[in-house]
Amino acid sequence: MTIHDKPLIAIVGATSKQGRSVTATLLQSQRFRVRALTRSKDSPSARALRALGAEIVTVPLELGRTKELVGAFEGAAGAFLMTPPIAPPDTSEAPLGRQLADAAVEAGVGHVVFSTLENVEKITGGTKYAPHFTDKAEVADYIRGLPVSHSFVMLAFFYTNLMEYYVPRYDGDTLLLPIYLPEDFAAPFVDPLTATGPVVLEIFSHPERYNGKTLPIVGDIISPREIVDTFRRVTGLKAEYRNAFSRDGLLRYFPEFAPNELLVRETLGMVEYAVEYGYFSGEHDLGWSRRLDPDTLNWEQFLRTTGWRGEKRAFGL
Repeated sequence: MTIHDKPLIAIVGATSKQGRSVTATLLQSQRFRVRALTRSKDSPSARALRALGAEIVTVPLELGRTKELVGAFEGAAGAFLMTPPIAPPDTSEAPLGRQLADAAVEAGVGHVVFSTLENVEKITGGTKYAPHFTDKAEVADYIRGLPVSHSFVMLAFFYTNLMEYYVPRYDGDTLLLPIYLPEDFAAPFVDPLTATGPVVLEIFSHPERYNGKTLPIVGDIISPREIVDTFRRVTGLKAEYRNAFSRDGLLRYFPEFAPNELLVRETLGMVEYAVEYGYFSGEHDLGWSRRLDPDTLNWEQFLRTTGWRGEKRAFGL
């Protein structure tokens, strides 16, 4: 099989954590060609994807780009779709997701994989505010009504959140880890940089097997107490848990959230939902992705692989 005989997969958000994982895994499998959609073809991340063998296409993830998206999807056997991080009060995530799906259908893409989450609005009867979950779920519902074969992936909380958004800080010689969950609440976590790709590779390798299915991606189910205990053991550093689950705790340790009241509400709504209802709804098999890929990193393996010692890092690198 020549490279031109291999099925082409278009990847939206190719320089994101999920997108980079999918791009690298598909190319390394040597089963697929990859067309990577990105905002800037000259960014370091885009150049790195080109070096792996990806075709780079510049299409910003924003509304009003349907014609460009259709062109980027043309000839693709599959497309990996995702929406970028969008903070309230911006409400463009669901319309953007629908635009991506419509463009993929118009271009004749054979199978769509969309990265989604649970519908918090529906599950909680509107008592919890987490639009970045609900908007993705509404896009998934929209895709279910389109004339295209489709699957969904649903990632757990990211380990990398602690590197990027909820970064620890020192108090004397002790590293304080403010975590957005109660100390003894076990929640699903994952490394999106390594875990997303193997699952999406499996789906695109067998699209008929996974048509219509929603597949969770989980690396570990672990409590903040266990997160901190493991961090101490692996790094040898003094470290303590701090509660960022309550509003007071969140704003004490992350005062930069305070100017955006809707973002504060969303952050609290997301974690309250996870604690009260479960991050994943009950029908999901949370062990599936680890059986598929036994090399999926648990928290301890993630710490040892990355060498992270509490510093702020961009994109988990």
